[in-house]
Amino acid sequence: MNKIDRYIITKFFGTFFYCIILLLFVVVVIDVSEKIDDFMEHELSISTIILEYYLHFIPYFANLFSPLFIFISVVFFTSKLSNNSEIIAIYNSGMSFKRFLRPFVTSAIFLSILSFSLANFIIPNSNKNRIDFENKYLKSQKIQLKKNIHIQTSENQYVYLEGYNNRRNIGYKFSIENFENGKLKNKLRAKYIKWDENKKIWSVNKYEIRTFLKEGEKLVVGEKKDTSLLITPKDFTIQKNLAETMKLKELEENIINETILSSGRAKYYKIEKHKRIAFPFAIIILSVIAVAISIKKARGAIGRNLGIGLLIAFSYILFFQFSSTLSTNGDLEPWIAVWIPNFLYILIGIILLKKVQNV
Repeated sequence: MNKIDRYIITKFFGTFFYCIILLLFVVVVIDVSEKIDDFMEHELSISTIILEYYLHFIPYFANLFSPLFIFISVVFFTSKLSNNSEIIAIYNSGMSFKRFLRPFVTSAIFLSILSFSLANFIIPNSNKNRIDFENKYLKSQKIQLKKNIHIQTSENQYVYLEGYNNRRNIGYKFSIENFENGKLKNKLRAKYIKWDENKKIWSVNKYEIRTFLKEGEKLVVGEKKDTSLLITPKDFTIQKNLAETMKLKELEENIINETILSSGRAKYYKIEKHKRIAFPFAIIILSVIAVAISIKKARGAIGRNLGIGLLIAFSYILFFQFSSTLSTNGDLEPWIAVWIPNFLYILIGIILLKKVQNV
């Protein structure tokens, strides 16, 4: 590492931390203005708000948008280097473009490793406190009710519900099938089931039980029956931000468990898992693109480059959200949805780098 490398790396980190502190200050001010009514309604002290919420909100937000912050930082300080003719001086010293790019990539790799470590091992614990605070004081839990629910509770047991009312804890058009050696052993059907929170059991209403025997079929019909099942109300709802509180190992374990249960939660966990891997790579990709669009000297280049940079950065985030939504609400595989933006912007980066090298 020579003096030029140290100079660029110092500029990289210095500008990044300056930008992230400035932008986070603006974000916190806006967030406070939006939530001030909730804070006052619950008579929360300043220390409670800071220690229980913003102490956890700031790391989460900073890491979530770290690719954007880093991209803007690189565009800004590289444009300044170019505008001050420092890049021309570096080229005249005999350094090639590829060699000039090395300290940028080194810094980006360091920040991507840091981002990966924070997202998978530190921030999940912090998110538990942030989400608990939000659910308690700021909003009700984000719960999505599902229809046509299919759950495999064990190797030989399958549960179906046409719909579930979260407020009343009632499931409609319920059925449960038990198999033995690949053959249907018995089947319970009910008009509706209701959860008893005190007894922690289900009340099965207007039911019929069919048992399939060698000599024929046995039918039992009843009005009401209390029973324990291998399911609880939480199996019929999806708390989307629950994945944010899990470390990488926990995510992998829950993906396996929820895939077996066919509860629908596995998709959210898969998206979160791949996002934590894809975003650190996005830091490297966007850093290289930022250098490519900022290296050329021109009048008014700083403002123009920042404008182009913001457009590219926000388009990446929008594209990522769009593809993630396609996976959540459609049949697109989570890993494909998360990695499509990276693949596209790698292509954009290659095109821009070739264009710069040919100038």
